[in-house]
Amino acid sequence: MSQAIDGSITRAGVRIRYLRRGPRRGPTRLLLHGLTANTNCFDGLLCAGLDAVDTVAIDLRGRGQSDQPRSGYAIGDHAADVIAVLDALDLPRAMVCGHSYGGLLSVYLAARHPQRVERLVVIDIAGPSVHNPAVLELIAPSLARLGTEWPSREAFLEAMRASPALGGYWDRDLAAYYGADVRALPGGRVRVRTAPETIAQVISEGQKEDWAALLAAVRAPSLLIHARGPFGPPGTPPIVLDDQARATVAELSGCRYEVVPGNHMTMLFGDGALAVAGAILAFTQAD
Repeated sequence: MSQAIDGSITRAGVRIRYLRRGPRRGPTRLLLHGLTANTNCFDGLLCAGLDAVDTVAIDLRGRGQSDQPRSGYAIGDHAADVIAVLDALDLPRAMVCGHSYGGLLSVYLAARHPQRVERLVVIDIAGPSVHNPAVLELIAPSLARLGTEWPSREAFLEAMRASPALGGYWDRDLAAYYGADVRALPGGRVRVRTAPETIAQVISEGQKEDWAALLAAVRAPSLLIHARGPFGPPGTPPIVLDDQARATVAELSGCRYEVVPGNHMTMLFGDGALAVAGAILAFTQAD
């Protein structure tokens, strides 16, 4: 297996960090994380089998260890960053796999840069015609952590572990993901890296896109992976409802559909990760 690389590129003065793992053979799987996440959200998938293939995960601008400019958060800016990483790694094409907001970014890439997208995997997204207006309410606890200081790393991790969205699930990979969410401050305090103003810009800019047209423009073979679990206590709806997922599949020409265990977050870890990684690997070989 090739050595893992923790690298970065700079585009238009903004440093974009990436992680590359796995042997350099076969199609590269490009992993794009969700709205407030970082590359470590894919640790569960890598442990579940994706580390056996070539993978590149990117910290989107404003998140993780990438730079946090004051502006430049249109989805076109994110796409240009991704293309710059692919160019720097001499990757003319990749199998683009995006979770949540990263799934929308993947759709944008497949529509606007079709020559760079060999296959498309979107993980738990809904198209514009069926978008759930309750999503922002469901993710409000996650948004509330942004820019917040905590007395210690341990206190932050304990608070994240108690999140209703996790339903009591916790493992080493989840701890690593949340641990990468913060930076150390003097006196042992920590602060969440991503600023709320950054995410407000990302949401605002994303709402300006014609997503129906973008979905209709995708021609790459595609797969939508869906988690039906409640995003909170029992009785809470999932982030993407069944009819929303199936309507999105219909908006993507020839799109395949697969349901996996867990919810919008836990699907990336444990049993959910095994199912998601298996689906991605199987889709690589699909006709």
